[in-house]
Amino acid sequence: MARQRKKSDLPQKICPVCHRPFTWRKKWADCWDGVKYCSERCRRRKSDANC
Repeated sequence: MARQRKKSDLPQKICPVCHRPFTWRKKWADCWDGVKYCSERCRRRKSDANC
């Protein structure tokens, strides 16, 4: 059985829309380098961040 990692040990990024940190998720394992936004809501509001 694999050891559990603490959430604080996972990589983090800052969302450019809401400026909040978000951590790595298992569903992003294959595309973590391409993940920019913390949620669908922020992805849809990305044009607001360019102001």
